[in-house]
Amino acid sequence: MSGQRDHANLFDDARSRLEEVFEAIDVQGDAKERLRQPSLSLQVSVPVRMDDGSLKVFPGWRVQYNTTLGPAKGGIRFHPDVNQEEVTTLSFWMAVKCAVVDLPYGGGKGGVKVDPKQLSRLELERLARGYVRAIADVMGPDRDIPAPDVNTNATVMGWMADEFDHLARGKVPAAITGKPPALGGSLGRVAATGRGALHVLDLWAAREKRKPEDTTVAVQGFGNAAYHFSRLAHERGYRIVAVSDSKGAIYSQEGLDPDAIMEQKSHNQRLHEMVYCDDSVCIAEDVKKLDRDELLSLDVDVLALAALENQVHEDNVDQVKARALLEIANGPVSSRADERLEERGVPVLPDVLANTGGVIVSYYEWVQNRSGERWSEEEINQRLAERLERESELVFERAEKEEISYRKAAYRQGIERIADAIQLRGNCQDSE
Repeated sequence: MSGQRDHANLFDDARSRLEEVFEAIDVQGDAKERLRQPSLSLQVSVPVRMDDGSLKVFPGWRVQYNTTLGPAKGGIRFHPDVNQEEVTTLSFWMAVKCAVVDLPYGGGKGGVKVDPKQLSRLELERLARGYVRAIADVMGPDRDIPAPDVNTNATVMGWMADEFDHLARGKVPAAITGKPPALGGSLGRVAATGRGALHVLDLWAAREKRKPEDTTVAVQGFGNAAYHFSRLAHERGYRIVAVSDSKGAIYSQEGLDPDAIMEQKSHNQRLHEMVYCDDSVCIAEDVKKLDRDELLSLDVDVLALAALENQVHEDNVDQVKARALLEIANGPVSSRADERLEERGVPVLPDVLANTGGVIVSYYEWVQNRSGERWSEEEINQRLAERLERESELVFERAEKEEISYRKAAYRQGIERIADAIQLRGNCQDSE
């Protein structure tokens, strides 16, 4: 794959990782077949009345991937490049990652092909509500629980949750996670993906006897997950030397202050009435400006990929000089690039482990909503840390014992759990 947003064969590329797992572990034939295809794929049209009175119709999708372990779980992204293959691939990754960290969920993902930066706040709300109306028949707390993803946030989830309540003629807070706390959202959810990624990095660094203060980090992306990861990593003592977004990148060998960068961006955003605007990290002063892709080739200890899928591919992988990669985004390294990194001995902390913080805390939100409880942020963060430490150590130990990459170890851990559940449910032709 040569293009960073080239979706051609994206699902086939992601699914190819299954075949390595099938060759390495004992998976029943029926389970293999079920794991190769999504359980449900829904395409919808979302009509939106624009502020000028015109009508625009946006294509959207919701995919559920193998719900053997529980209801589908996964985010909704608003992006101009969204398509069905991407959403299917993302739902597959969600199924694997939920199993890797032992959550009672299958994989789900949704998307709408739209540039949210071109919508007013009211148009965005109409789009969010329209999308929920379109997929309402296949969602709910026992079937499919959406959450935020690229270009969606707690505000958008609040609109969606309200719309689903109207359709259900009642309060169903567990139907959607990532909501504002006032609507039943969990404390700690906003920072959860970034916090979880830092936990995984810390656990790996401890095994490598690497100190945070001796570790330089470049972060591709500066959205919600990347910002909170950068902020928390900076507080831990890691030196964040570069960050980027869709407009470009900034670099400082002495280190950057993520809070100062975000404050500048937020100040400019407050000057707009829209939820999204085109402000960039490049507005920061007294730093070196780089082209966006230059960040990938910086000589750093850790390259944290927190943008979109296929950012490191076979055409640019040999330019990567980082001594380790941390996948905060979904699928930022293609399978061929992953093979090349493995050959070079560059460890990759894979997305199906490293970016599970968001879905873990979404699970805690779902549990709180269903039980009527309200946990403190301290308790949430403690539960997150304990689960990630337990599941990460299993992955690290497996990788060491079987002499395989962290990704292969994580996939084997997740797929084993799903395959075992498929077999235990019965009706497998080759079951004993």
